[in-house]
Amino acid sequence: MSRVLIVGAGLTGSICACLLRRELPNKVNIVVWDKSRGSGGRMSTSRSPNNPSCTVDLGAQYISATPYYARIHSSFYEELLAQDILKPLVAPVEDMMSKEEGIMNYVTPHGVSSIVKHYLKESGAEVLYDRHVTHIHRKDAGWEVCHKGGASQQFDVVVLTMPVPQILQLQGDVGSLMGENQRKKLEAVSYSSRYALGLFYKADARIDVPWAAKYVSNNPCIRFIAIDDKKRNLASKDCGPSVVVHTSVPFGIKHLEEEKNVVQPIILGELEKVMPELPEPDSIKCQKWRYSQVTRSVADCPGQMTLLSQPLLVCGGDGFTHSNFDGCIESALKVFDVLKSSL
Repeated sequence: MSRVLIVGAGLTGSICACLLRRELPNKVNIVVWDKSRGSGGRMSTSRSPNNPSCTVDLGAQYISATPYYARIHSSFYEELLAQDILKPLVAPVEDMMSKEEGIMNYVTPHGVSSIVKHYLKESGAEVLYDRHVTHIHRKDAGWEVCHKGGASQQFDVVVLTMPVPQILQLQGDVGSLMGENQRKKLEAVSYSSRYALGLFYKADARIDVPWAAKYVSNNPCIRFIAIDDKKRNLASKDCGPSVVVHTSVPFGIKHLEEEKNVVQPIILGELEKVMPELPEPDSIKCQKWRYSQVTRSVADCPGQMTLLSQPLLVCGGDGFTHSNFDGCIESALKVFDVLKSSL
């Protein structure tokens, strides 16, 4: 049994773990580490501290399938639809710009992180959180991987699925294994940055607007707002509404290095201008997305980058394709092809 470490419990890492379990069940022992306290990565669902059944999606808001990807990734869509993890988006979204004919939009009734949780569960992997990988050393025929505040562990294969700048920050042997051309390609990757606010309300709160979500074009701070329970078609008597606010990228970049407690009141002030009728929230969660969406991915790259073949060290994620559901599936499939031929 090869011991495989996947760094990153987001969508690419979780699908990769699931494919390994389904197609190579007797060959691999799968371990997933993530530096956060939970799974999902940018497919993040947050719970109200006062009512766990009140949730809000702070990252990805809905999933858009073009006819091309709906066809080539049909098995993924069919599985998630059959298990009610995905449902068609029926609620109205104001000023949504559809770039292509025939796009199908989906929402996740149980929060967008439910997709990642599904694949992690299917993988049967040992999933460990608060594991911030700092060093990777080549050791004998495998890898020694160190994380903050814990003992190092040995693995036969390592898969890195975190944002590309975090791959470049790794200490140990990773830097020396990169060819000059590979390093240049990784350093050229860029991401947008933004803030997200989740607002949770008490059960008796009412938010009367004709839309479930809307894009905002005339505000210097706010780009997108969703009444999240309405977007996911989740009306409940026991649970109050929840609202998510995404800032514009220029605002995110301008305030990127500031503390969240400084930025949150600015966003709330702008939100009041856009939605003066909003009631007082019961609690608020502020999320800084330093690496929100890939604006320039790795050039001329087939969804993954192999840094070393023996022992295998491979990188994947949306930085090697594009920032959406299908981009992550595409990368996971390419990483899995490399793993399958090596294992």
